[in-house]
Amino acid sequence: MCFVIKKTEKWNGYELWQIQTKKKNVGFTGTPIDATLDVFGGIVASYSMVESVKDGITVNLVYEGRTAKVTLDTEQVQKIEEYYADCGVLGANEYQIEKSKNSVTKLNTIIGNPDRIKAVAADFVDHYEKRVQEGASVFGKAMFVCSARHIAYNLYKEILMLRPKWGVSITADEDAEITENEKQTIHSMPKLMMVMTRDEDDEKELYNLLGTKEYRAELDRQFKKIKSNFKIAIVVDMWLTGFDVPALDTIYIDKPIQKHSLIQTISRVNRVYTGKDKGLIVDYICIKNNMNRTLKDYTNTDDSSFEDLEKSIEIVREQLKELEIMFKKFKSAKFFNGTQLEQLEILKKAVEYIQHTNELEFQFMSTVKRLKGAYNLCVGSDKLTEKERDYIHFYTAVSAVLFKLTKGNSPDITQMNAHVRKMLEATIVSEGVEDLFRIGQETQQNEVDIFSQEYLKRIKKIPLVNTKIKILQRLLSQTIGEFKRVNKIKSIDFTKKLKSIVDNYNDRRKDANYANEILDE
Repeated sequence: MCFVIKKTEKWNGYELWQIQTKKKNVGFTGTPIDATLDVFGGIVASYSMVESVKDGITVNLVYEGRTAKVTLDTEQVQKIEEYYADCGVLGANEYQIEKSKNSVTKLNTIIGNPDRIKAVAADFVDHYEKRVQEGASVFGKAMFVCSARHIAYNLYKEILMLRPKWGVSITADEDAEITENEKQTIHSMPKLMMVMTRDEDDEKELYNLLGTKEYRAELDRQFKKIKSNFKIAIVVDMWLTGFDVPALDTIYIDKPIQKHSLIQTISRVNRVYTGKDKGLIVDYICIKNNMNRTLKDYTNTDDSSFEDLEKSIEIVREQLKELEIMFKKFKSAKFFNGTQLEQLEILKKAVEYIQHTNELEFQFMSTVKRLKGAYNLCVGSDKLTEKERDYIHFYTAVSAVLFKLTKGNSPDITQMNAHVRKMLEATIVSEGVEDLFRIGQETQQNEVDIFSQEYLKRIKKIPLVNTKIKILQRLLSQTIGEFKRVNKIKSIDFTKKLKSIVDNYNDRRKDANYANEILDE
């Protein structure tokens, strides 16, 4: 009797836990290989990847094929596909095993072609940087799986030729804020590292680069730290099973992987982590058909366990259409072709416009959230036009400012693309918009009186009624919270009063005159 649990955090690699009963053994495994079934017998019950995602134990996986980007000719693709087809029938006898070894050798000749490696390196750098720049990756943690040691080393050198700084050791990436306690555990590392055991036949430079067993253990620790500068791990066999980094959200595969090993490999990116909606599998070697067969054989599911990138692109375009309807009466042209000051002015007006009604604001924020979630996955696709990307940036910028007004600190701002992030940073020194970001922050540190004439003048500088009300609502909530320390009973009265005023405003938002009355109140 065999009880099989699949795709959960609690069962790791090939390890088996046996429960001795009076009559039979029960085996628990994440990947039911034939040898396991021979020992324990048929499957009693299974827990599929689909069920695991529904239960929130793992995140769904999205497939992106990029073989066409790096293929030198169609004949190579055919040879790779033939290899995977042979893998489906290869099994036990010596002839088949020898044939498999020869196939891998021939395949590595194709994969390791110098021109192909250059193409893979260039495409990887472009794809990775786009994801990080657009905030599509939570902390930029990625793993690149190579077919052989020499191929991994050649890829490593090609990437460093394109991005030499990735080979320079620093304590943390420039956006990370390191506390004094974290400085004790986060060590100086390059962004890009190879994780492999040493071989006595390795050339001297490679041998020194790979380091000792203790050094590899340190690589393990540093890669798991989200603020470490070590972001990209190039691997061959290590870290493909039993290595969990929840923040890891992208795996690039350029290795012919079969059966249960493939399931184990792609599972590196299905761990749950805050801000990580899905894991991305980037395929450089035609694994899709093999992956679908593997899913059927080992998880009792079909390719519905994976999303294709096309689905994400479709969702992006659906959300863009919805947002276009919402902004039908708003003139946004200056955001795309105006000066930076004009862009900022349009951004302010767009924030005010979308607050016209409670329902419109809620619908907008929900739609942008779906848009950004889908865009995070297909950001590297060439199928999205520049115009579509521009509008994605515009809507995301509006949502970031609106979130800032409501919550105070917007994670979306740090996840914005470089252009919009710089533009938003410029708002700090722009008259009027400055107050959208700074008003209220001083009270946390210097106990500034928000009812002083100075503060009221600053608020009056903002010409947008809905935006003013948002700021005042946040400031008053914060002040009432401070007052609660002195007089809890009275603070409850203030809270009720504020809620009553805000409710009245939300009920009559379409009436501009009434909005001004609420502002005065």
